[in-house]
Amino acid sequence: MIKIFPASSRYHGNLGWLNSYMSFSFAHYHDPETPSFGPLRVLNDDFVEPGKGFGMHPHKNMEIVSIVLDGHLQHTDSTGHSAISTFGGVQRMTAGTGIVHSEMNQGDNVVNFLQLWFDPEQQNLEPSYQVTQYDPEQMKNALLPVVAKASTDSKVCSIRQDITIYLSDLEADRSISYDSLNNRRTFLFVIEGALVMNDLHHLETRDSARITDVSSLQFKALKDTRFMLIDLP
Repeated sequence: MIKIFPASSRYHGNLGWLNSYMSFSFAHYHDPETPSFGPLRVLNDDFVEPGKGFGMHPHKNMEIVSIVLDGHLQHTDSTGHSAISTFGGVQRMTAGTGIVHSEMNQGDNVVNFLQLWFDPEQQNLEPSYQVTQYDPEQMKNALLPVVAKASTDSKVCSIRQDITIYLSDLEADRSISYDSLNNRRTFLFVIEGALVMNDLHHLETRDSARITDVSSLQFKALKDTRFMLIDLP
């Protein structure tokens, strides 16, 4: 089954310093029809004004991934880690038994990043943090893994859940295929551009798709298109 969620279906929260577009229930927003997709619990498309951000706050028993699309995102946490990521940067935090962290925009322009939360493979893991930098050129007409379970690649964040996150820059009129194993889920999120999936489903910028029981997928870009694909149990 392939279920399409247009960008307009997302919940929009505006706090002045933060514009957030939520694909799943989060904080005060609750939609009983969209609590999660497999272990994927949160996908927030966040835009944070310069000098603003999320001050120190706690998390527990969650795998949290931040993918920077534009601007500068600064992370600081209670384990002593601090890092600034720009486009090409990915941050992964295992909250485990408990961690306190902040995410701030220390740049001069709005920072846009995708924040994803996943249920961990087990509860009460030791808290940890990792930051990686991938080469955007390797996304061109390819599916580039940027987060994967137990990754040993220095350019791919290692996560404590059976998932893989891919990013792709697909040129106009180019196609790419993805084959999923039986009983796996696939989540698609169009970051920029437009594509057709399996010659049938048309998705525009910030549209998403939740896919189950479909093992073979083909994506054709209608214009230069950047998208994220997540393989999930």
